[in-house]
Amino acid sequence: MDFKQIQDLIKSINKSNISELTIEQKDFKITIRQKEDKVITVAAPAAAAPVLHAAPMPAAAYAAQTPAAPAEQPAKAPAKEENLVTIKSPMIGTFYRRPSPDKPIFAEVGDEIQVGKVVCIIEAMKLFNEIESEVSGKIVKVLVDDATPVEYDQPLFLVNPS
Repeated sequence: MDFKQIQDLIKSINKSNISELTIEQKDFKITIRQKEDKVITVAAPAAAAPVLHAAPMPAAAYAAQTPAAPAEQPAKAPAKEENLVTIKSPMIGTFYRRPSPDKPIFAEVGDEIQVGKVVCIIEAMKLFNEIESEVSGKIVKVLVDDATPVEYDQPLFLVNPS
């Protein structure tokens, strides 16, 4: 299995409701687990398999384990968080919570938002792109700090839909 196939597999798992996938081929074994905050862990336990490191992979963590190591169980989310909707980044860039330093923040925790309301700006290649909400509801959590880089499909906000 080459690196491109692993990347495609991670993207497919991230978009699906599958929580865990294990593939074994001869002396190579890969396990992909999807955590509650959509962070994906890849384990390559075979001694002959290299440990992979890739900067462009969004929200991915790589770790090598021995085959005898116990599997890590994903943490259970509180029942009230099961119905939360995630607003994700549609692009790679720099996340900003306000249009300029002297302007108010687009969306705070506790704010009611409607479909089409601008919740943040992502700067990509010197272009400032307004990110609009695709869901109505109340913002429960802001997952990214202001003026930090974000990856494609990275969770930005948790919203309790109304």
